[in-house]
Amino acid sequence: MMSLEIIAFVASILFGIVLYWRESKSNKVYKFFNKLFYSKDLQMDANSKKGFLYQQSFLMRLVYIAVLFLVGILITRFLIPIDLMTISLFASSMFGTLLGTYLANFVFKSSEVIDEKGDSLLDAVKDTVEKGKEFIQDLETKESTKDVEIEQEIKAKPKVEKQSARDRLKDKGLM
Repeated sequence: MMSLEIIAFVASILFGIVLYWRESKSNKVYKFFNKLFYSKDLQMDANSKKGFLYQQSFLMRLVYIAVLFLVGILITRFLIPIDLMTISLFASSMFGTLLGTYLANFVFKSSEVIDEKGDSLLDAVKDTVEKGKEFIQDLETKESTKDVEIEQEIKAKPKVEKQSARDRLKDKGLM
């Protein structure tokens, strides 16, 4: 039973993505119901893209999806008198469809942002790469100058002549 719920959940995510994408292209069904239920003054604009799922708030999206699945369950119960949809399948399908609509919304929004700001994003990446190259070059030049300074310090120190071991022993009187 659990595998059936997982399959229904994944299928409902895909179903939600398809519903959202289809409604983003055309909202004729929503406009039909809008004209059917509202007077001329309260009807939506002709150029409005709002639909059952597209550009809709969370609560209304949840209501429309629940109504869609309830109607689907009623139809299947009358056609096939076997208990096909249990409450857990209904809940996982509803949640998966809702998740699919938000996933599709995220994909649409991110593609719009990439389309609008693609050039500026490319420029930002190039600038970052150039700054990184400059930073690495600065580090290399600092390291090489430090190495040169250390070598100069070593060369600049006068060598103190040390006594040999024999001379030290003589000074101590041991030899």
